[in-house]
Amino acid sequence: MTDEKRSSQSYSPEELLSFDRLKRAVISRVLDKAESTMGEEFPLSSERVAGLIKDEWQRAKEAVRSSPAAREAFRKYLEGTVSSQIEGLIKADKEELGAMGVAEKSL
Repeated sequence: MTDEKRSSQSYSPEELLSFDRLKRAVISRVLDKAESTMGEEFPLSSERVAGLIKDEWQRAKEAVRSSPAAREAFRKYLEGTVSSQIEGLIKADKEELGAMGVAEKSL
């Protein structure tokens, strides 16, 4: 696989499972891209390296955002957050809603 292909390849689901794996994948892609760039520009400036890192990190974040595992994890997080907020609203309005016939538990 060429350096250019590796640096632009999609992230595998395994690379998105942990920060450690994600870090290794991003580092590998940045190093591959830096090595291919050194043929045209050597040494690379710190700004150029920072740009390579920033660009690859954005690609990694997009990969995480679009992964099914991330969507499922966010749904679980959202479910807990929404549930706790609804519980707070129920506590605040329990007396009023109870007076209108809302029961504690359904039959």
